[in-house]
Amino acid sequence: MNPPAGRAIAFALHGGAGVIDPGSFAATRRAACAAALRAIASRAVQALRDGAPSLDVVEQAVAELEDCEFFNAGRGAVLNGDGVAELDAAIMDGRDRAAGAVCAARRVRNPVRAARALLRDGAHVLLAGEGADRFAAAQGLPLVDPEWFVIADRRAQLDAARAEGRVTLDHDERWADARRVSGTVGAVALDRHGHLAAATSTGGMTNKAPGRVGDSPLVGAGTFADDDTCAVSATGHGEFYMRRVLAHDVHARMLYLDQDLHAATEEALAEVGRMGGTGGLVAVDHAGQVTLPFNSPGMYRAWLDRDGAVQVAIYRDPEPAPD
Repeated sequence: MNPPAGRAIAFALHGGAGVIDPGSFAATRRAACAAALRAIASRAVQALRDGAPSLDVVEQAVAELEDCEFFNAGRGAVLNGDGVAELDAAIMDGRDRAAGAVCAARRVRNPVRAARALLRDGAHVLLAGEGADRFAAAQGLPLVDPEWFVIADRRAQLDAARAEGRVTLDHDERWADARRVSGTVGAVALDRHGHLAAATSTGGMTNKAPGRVGDSPLVGAGTFADDDTCAVSATGHGEFYMRRVLAHDVHARMLYLDQDLHAATEEALAEVGRMGGTGGLVAVDHAGQVTLPFNSPGMYRAWLDRDGAVQVAIYRDPEPAPD
């Protein structure tokens, strides 16, 4: 069956927010990160144009980001205080608020796939640790040795954090150099049938306490979708996002205060900032509007603009499109 004609689609993704110092970011690395974001977003947009459901599109986009070593999710995730990648992910369906999430997983190759399987199963919303990995295995999802997630740059990042006794966001690193690795990933989408979805995935914070869980896998904190309002995926200092219930706050401002998407996201993020939290989010609403606010120096992001083109940005201005 052909998708309905004339219905708006919308899409945005992020790859983390933070300091992202331009002086420590080699031009070749920056271009490679931008190219990865553009390619993943372009495939997602084409899928939406072909009539794919928003839930499928955000799952696939986040799984691709998890497989890309540039980002703090899946392979290339940051390491906890024990030197292990503990992975969190969530996905939410705006049609009925069905959701699935995993946290502190150590073996499932694509945590967002496990989250989607949990959503389909319907018995639980959130599974943690070994239970999440066991569920993924029972669903036939690929498991890997925990060392598969570890890359040399993240090992160096952990060593630097340990030496100074710090627990840090992946971007907020004074030692960072041209090998720059990036942050939490997420995607939001509106499909041709008018349905919204959101998904988020992360390794959390460098040198975090084993078992620490951030906002990404928590419905209403780092991930949220409701067809009546918006879909939101957040990135930044998760403790503040949890305390502000950031993603749900955007929804609530739209629903109860009748704010538009731009005002709701800006004011919700401003509340996080007043508490001392930094980062950003990507969001789309039921009318196809897109917004990507952040209060940090930069945020890796890609989105479908009003003219139907995929845009990519790391700092305030968009990155140049390839020739």
